[in-house]
Amino acid sequence: MRHIIILGILTTIWLTASAPAHAQQLVKIPRVGYLTGTSVAAPTARIDAFRQGLREQGYVEGKSIVIAWRGADGKAERLAALATDLVRLKVDVIVTTGSSATRAAKEATLAIPIVMANDSDPIGNGFIASLARPGGNITGLSTLAPELSGKRLDLLKEIVPKLARVAVFGSSASLDNAQSLKEVELAAGAVGVKLQYLDVRDPKDIATAYRAASKERADAVLIMISGAIALTHQNEIADLAVKHRLPAIYERESFVEAGGLLSYGVNRLDLDRRAAVYVGKILKGAKTTDLPVEQPIKFEFVVNLKAAKAIGLAIPPNVLVRADRVIR
Repeated sequence: MRHIIILGILTTIWLTASAPAHAQQLVKIPRVGYLTGTSVAAPTARIDAFRQGLREQGYVEGKSIVIAWRGADGKAERLAALATDLVRLKVDVIVTTGSSATRAAKEATLAIPIVMANDSDPIGNGFIASLARPGGNITGLSTLAPELSGKRLDLLKEIVPKLARVAVFGSSASLDNAQSLKEVELAAGAVGVKLQYLDVRDPKDIATAYRAASKERADAVLIMISGAIALTHQNEIADLAVKHRLPAIYERESFVEAGGLLSYGVNRLDLDRRAAVYVGKILKGAKTTDLPVEQPIKFEFVVNLKAAKAIGLAIPPNVLVRADRVIR
């Protein structure tokens, strides 16, 4: 009898001691899907910013969180299959970069929370009902692209004082293109500038658009091309502007890093870091319907003096002094 009692006590002690270890094994590691129209084959500054944001939320990739990286490598038609794959993996959250990726994720699931790392016009694109009350399973961050288009035209006017005609490169395939164009038209009317709209829906349209701008004697170019074409043909877009000696302004600083003249837009690294904050909140129980879509709080104005010299343009000191970064 005594032996039986001792054995029972030892069994209880063993079960009690092993319970925490067993419970720890059962802890579910969250899985996040990351969907982008570009490549994720090599780490980029934006991916690093997203990872940093996750670390700030207490999540370290490979240890306390798993990330399923999916990139379309500039082929938008692949996004639907990639989004479906993430749904099949039963990820807890899907992070999207850009309207095309968000639309693919939206069409793939109405249940899994979707966090937009950036979207030019989430209301106009039909992703959310309003910034304050997104509704549905989508929330995240907006880039205010349409609203900033007019500001870019103002900057062109400052660096080209005799600016009279501006070629606007856009894409009618982009849902936010119409709203951005309206903003540009309002700004052009205010400063007496005529616009020449050129539709760029395919990579082959890029060179054609530049030839048309030169033929009509445009004084400058406003680049509103977005999506996979913009991201995968940045070098060509920037190089042709210099080749045609046309001052051009872009939304993304990466165009300027590729040899373009000017860019003015949101700080996208900050948006990627803040997207991770949304992921952290959702993984800890927050609902997308309770998380308002945020607008950007950091903006960047970048100037490339090498490009200015190549096209024979002097950047006025009062403009240069306002630049957040100058490439010399």
